[in-house]
Formats: sequence, structure tokens, C-alpha cells
Amino acid sequence: MHLTLRQLDVFVAIVQHGSLAAAAARLCITKAAVSMALQELERQLDCPLFDRVRNRLQLNNHGALLLPLADEVRQRVQHIEALFVAGEHHHGLVRIGASNTIGNYLLPALLAGFIQRYPGIEVQIQINNTRALGQALSEYGLDIVLVEGQLDDRGFASHPWLEDSLQVVAAPDHPLVGRRGVTLRDLEQQRWLLREPGSGSREQFQRLLASHLANWQLAFEFNTTESIVNGVANGLGLGLLSRMATARAEVDGRLRALDVQPPMSRRLSWVTQAGKYHHPALASFITHCQQWQPDALLGAQR
Repeated sequence: MHLTLRQLDVFVAIVQHGSLAAAAARLCITKAAVSMALQELERQLDCPLFDRVRNRLQLNNHGALLLPLADEVRQRVQHIEALFVAGEHHHGLVRIGASNTIGNYLLPALLAGFIQRYPGIEVQIQINNTRALGQALSEYGLDIVLVEGQLDDRGFASHPWLEDSLQVVAAPDHPLVGRRGVTLRDLEQQRWLLREPGSGSREQFQRLLASHLANWQLAFEFNTTESIVNGVANGLGLGLLSRMATARAEVDGRLRALDVQPPMSRRLSWVTQAGKYHHPALASFITHCQQWQPDALLGAQR
């Protein structure tokens, strides 16, 4: 048996991009070359890695077994290249995914410190909702994701990271603004602006509020947090949002936080594939996340 790195690159590209043609475009080779490399890999392993269903390739059990091993081999080779080219450990590429709230309000400050600390490490960023990030992580298209929601159990390793305060916000002229000790009963029959299904914010609303309300109405569904902030400010309904997302609008007087009791919070997490090889660039980023102190940033928004 003689497996090659090119065959593993082709295999992972097909998984991540969904077809021979898309993998060929990603690798800048012909579709015929991709097909030939896959066929040779399957011949050497003496088993198919994909099921052919209506001219589409679907990863089968053999392919799922190979995927984490192929990812580790490729990452270790990149480590070797970076080590001998750069002459030190703090080089390489780390692919980071972040849910929208984290990506918009925490990630820039987190990355600024990381890049200053490890200038030789290349960073690729993907900001999306929690469900989409989970899919990319399961396909080894990302090394790590930072999320506020819960990922489906796909062999992920989730680690607590930060606590994030949540608040119910309303337009300044809403009847509940200024009332002390707003209860769940007060929130019955209210209209809500929510993120799309699959987002961590939507999941938190379902868990913390919707599951305890007998009657609530979905007024509008948006795929960005800023749209919800602006919608709430214009009186379209209430929103359940991170303090990070509402701080500026509160200072500007465009919306107000309700005094909902008890206070609500959620845990932010960093997640990788369980058992994934932590190549040096990834290990450095994880260490930076664990040591990073956002107190000044979050405290200014409380």
C-alpha cells in the first residue's frame, strides 16, 4: 500500500466541497485528476469511501473512519513544513469559526491579541450561525469554533469559555420599559424578533423564554443581530440579545433593557472535533483563548 498526501488532499476536498468538480476547483487541478486520485485511494484501501447516490457522492462509514486520520496527517505535514521553513513552532494556519455575536463583538479583540502574540500564524475566519459552523467542523473544514449555542452531538469536544449576559430589550416607549421586576407573565402575548433557526441566539430564546411562555408571537425573523437591534428600536417587538450587541443602542437611547428577573446568561464555548490533532497553530490559539481576559471589554458594556 502506498498512500500519498495528494490522495488525502483530494479526499478531504471532496468531503468539504461536496463534488469532484468543486474539489478540483479548490485544488486547482482537473476533475479527471480528482477522480483518478480518489479511485486510486479507494483501490489501495480496498473499499469505497463514498456511496454513489444519483450521481452524488455521500461519505460512507469507511470514509467517515478515514476523515479524521486524513485531517491529522495533513496537519502534521503542514507542521513539519512550517517548522523547517520558519525555524520555530509558532507558524502555520488555524481555521476559526465563530457564531455571529462572538464574531462581531468578541473575535476582533481576541484576534488582535493573538496576532500580536503569534505574528507568524495565519488565520482564516468563518462567521456563521451555530448549525452551519457545526457542519463545517464535522467536515474538518474548520479547526475550532467559538459558539454561544449547543452543537449537535457529532463527536465534538466542547469546552466552557466565557459567560455572556442576556437581556430582553424594547423600544424606549414600550409599556414594560421602566417597570421593576418584569416577570415571565409580563412577557406573555408579546411579539418577538428572532434570529433564524440554527442560530445560538434562537436556541437560547427557546430554552430560556419560549419554553416557559404559554403564548408568544414571532413578529419577524432576521439573520443578523444588528437587524434585530434596529427592529426593536423601531418598535417591531422585543428581542433577547447579548449585552455586547445592545450596548451602543442603549447608550444612544434607541432601545432599553427590561428589568427581567431573574437575570439571564449563557455560556460561550470553544469546540473542536473530539480526538482532533491539535497542531501547534491550533494549540497556540486555544491557549490564547484560555488566557484571554475580556473583562474590560464586557465590563464597559454592563
